[in-house]
Amino acid sequence: MANGQLLTTAADGQPETPTTPVDDIVLELEDVGKRYGTEEVIPELSLSVRDGEILTLLGPSGCGKTTTLRLIAGLEKPNDGEIRLRGDDVAGNGRFVPPEERGVGVVFQEFALFPHLTARENIAFGLQEWADAERDARVDELLELVGLEAQGEAYPDELSGGQQQRIALARSLAPEPEMLLLDEPFSNLDVDLRVEMREEVRRIIKEAGVTAISVTHDQEEALSISDRVAVMNDGDIEQIDTPQQVFQQPESRFVAGFLGHASFLSGAVHGDSVDTALGRVLRDDVNGLAHQYDGTNIDLLVRPDDVTAFPSEDTEANGHVVYRRYLGPTVLYRVELDSGETIECMHNHSDRIDLDERVAVRVTADHELAWFPADQRDRTTQVAAD
Repeated sequence: MANGQLLTTAADGQPETPTTPVDDIVLELEDVGKRYGTEEVIPELSLSVRDGEILTLLGPSGCGKTTTLRLIAGLEKPNDGEIRLRGDDVAGNGRFVPPEERGVGVVFQEFALFPHLTARENIAFGLQEWADAERDARVDELLELVGLEAQGEAYPDELSGGQQQRIALARSLAPEPEMLLLDEPFSNLDVDLRVEMREEVRRIIKEAGVTAISVTHDQEEALSISDRVAVMNDGDIEQIDTPQQVFQQPESRFVAGFLGHASFLSGAVHGDSVDTALGRVLRDDVNGLAHQYDGTNIDLLVRPDDVTAFPSEDTEANGHVVYRRYLGPTVLYRVELDSGETIECMHNHSDRIDLDERVAVRVTADHELAWFPADQRDRTTQVAAD
């Protein structure tokens, strides 16, 4: 039972994904622990990565995601547990396979291209033992894959940030690794280029057919590039699932808040509905609300696009605007309800609601809402991921 919910179907109403066959598992971490002196960074982490998927480790700074990546790469040794690639132990049980023998490629956030080598020479760097004709053919193939056939003779300082990233990716793919690891791959790019490169990097990885693990603290990046997202907190995985599932049906309040603006609306379960300060929410509009919770109090997760505020001076008004942030295409409003709770609403930029203006807030979500038992309530009732 996750966050109080008895789930038998996924968010889209389809059956949950069945257990992945063992043959489809590329990487396994079993009870892996890592300490630096007396500081425990990862207490006991278990994780499986499927063949051909892009999995992103997402979490705040210091949560252990980069350490996990370094353990997989062989740049760190675990203190406890086992790491297996294609069923073979690479760490644990008295065995430790060095990074260069793991068949794992790494793309660092600073790209780490050799400045004195051309793009072609950078890509070919790890192919020194290949025959000349095979090496040249592989480099040509990768330059075409990343769309930089015309830049093969260019040096890194003659390439844009996005081009450097694609060459770094091609260099990591050149030896045909079992797995590709990406450490904050877009952090050195400007905002506009990040969006473009997310799509490009996902395309390249999928066309190459390689399994990839990415590390980031950027929620939008994780949701847009990944097949699955593992949300980490204090060295543990709080939830691992599809981007849609972790966003719409988070299994903890931490996940709910870290993946975007999240407000928690208290409600009392009575029969076919949940009574809240915003009126009744039908039980059918709440995901997996089991009958064992009849007569209890719960908290509904509402994101800014799940609710709408309408300026109102009549008896329908149930709150007033206490905060307004202009975001260009949209405006984020924070409304203090008469009940004392706070809700955030996202409106089109053309809508105008003034500070302190009385409003009527309504639940307008077109999907089932997630919920949490009130007795698991955090001290704060709202988490804003800015």
